[in-house]
Amino acid sequence: MTSRREQILDTAATLFAERGFHGVSMHDIGGACGISGPALYKHFTGKDDILTRSLTAISEHLLAGGRSRSDAVASAETALDALIDFHTEFALDHPALIVIQEREWANLGIQGRRDVRALQLAYVDIWVDTVRRLRDDLDAAEARAVVQATFGLLNSTPHSARISEDAMRSRLGRMARAALKA
Repeated sequence: MTSRREQILDTAATLFAERGFHGVSMHDIGGACGISGPALYKHFTGKDDILTRSLTAISEHLLAGGRSRSDAVASAETALDALIDFHTEFALDHPALIVIQEREWANLGIQGRRDVRALQLAYVDIWVDTVRRLRDDLDAAEARAVVQATFGLLNSTPHSARISEDAMRSRLGRMARAALKA
């Protein structure tokens, strides 16, 4: 069951992705959630706080999910498959968060940027460690470049041609595996 706070974050992310951060008011967010704009202040200090918490929450989710999937398996090969499947699911299920991450980064406060970036780098490191276990030909910098390029591929879903979700999931998985192992 989704909490009111999660509903607000999800709704705001969708609105920010559609209209841009500056094109959305607290009143717009409240209206889309079925509450008054001022009632949002029970949950958040303002629109900046909503943006920061949206990006922080999803970065925490990715980090926790990446860790659990990587730790739950014995081999690097299986860990890589689990990470690809996990991130592909995220990309297909949360395109609005990908869009606001790309487009609204500059609207995060300094501390929000630091917090989100630290979480993101920790998530990337899980992938880098997994790739390096499979690819002894890559040093850490090269593995990071391969992983980040693969994220570009997976995170392109908000801009990709629309095919069925199952077909897209399968195609993205194959492409990501090929990119990481090339």
